[in-house]
Amino acid sequence: MELYQLRSFAAIVEVGQLTRAAEKLHISQPALSAQLRALEEELGLSLFDRTPTGMVLTAAGKRILKSANRVLSSANALMNEARLVKGSVIGSARIGTLSDPNFQRLGDFMAEAVARFPLLELELHQEVTGAAMEQVAAGELDASFYYGEIDNPDIAGLPLREFVYRVAGPAEWSLRMELAGWNEIAEMPWIVPPPISSHHKLVNKLLRQHGVVPAKVVEADQETVISSLVVSGLGLALMREDVALEKVASGEVCVWKDVGIPTTLWFIYKRDRHNDPMIRALLSVLEKLWDLQRENPDADPQPRAARSAA
Repeated sequence: MELYQLRSFAAIVEVGQLTRAAEKLHISQPALSAQLRALEEELGLSLFDRTPTGMVLTAAGKRILKSANRVLSSANALMNEARLVKGSVIGSARIGTLSDPNFQRLGDFMAEAVARFPLLELELHQEVTGAAMEQVAAGELDASFYYGEIDNPDIAGLPLREFVYRVAGPAEWSLRMELAGWNEIAEMPWIVPPPISSHHKLVNKLLRQHGVVPAKVVEADQETVISSLVVSGLGLALMREDVALEKVASGEVCVWKDVGIPTTLWFIYKRDRHNDPMIRALLSVLEKLWDLQRENPDADPQPRAARSAA
């Protein structure tokens, strides 16, 4: 039994006709018929019923198809692994990035990818998180960095790091915030990105779970802009904990109590592309860079809680 015979069998199942299957495989119909006949003789089974409208699997053929698909999948995985080992992945990958390249270790990622896969070209596109998710799902991006919840079943993700957002405000509001409860915090102006962003959803999640909503919202499109607006005295915002504490130390902002909301930085891609050599190459770079164990792409891609919101 040869792999090409199993591929021919699978192609006939896919298109339902010998002529179309032969065209798909770029071989003649007599050659395809001979391959199928040889496979059936070796197995001692009739795999198809020939009908006026095409080829229909027999009961035996349906059972054999499952095993054939497993063999073909394993063979494809072996070839993909060989390509990765040789570093011969070829193509152009469109990757979404977020606003802070250092937090994503973007420079290290690019350097490692170029060194290991010199024939793989990387195109970087800075996106808002929600837009990045939509573009990956639509195939407009091959993959993207992302944070927040992954609520699309067609998207898989490799978790890179967990982190916490803190409620930060202008330094001169320190006493005001120290005395504030949730209602008073909600009454203060909030600076948030557009609704499509994960950051926006985290703000709403934090406040709504305490029964309040922001009374006034100022919209800004990037977290660096949001941080600068907080420093300038415009309002409150969720700020990444490492950034917030650095600005507290320099006297630029204050943080509200011990309130934090955890989330995860992901590298996301379409679930059905998990065995794509390009995606496998990118994942292998990230696993080495972040010293990670790849998770099962069929598992529920939700972050492990780092810290509960107070």
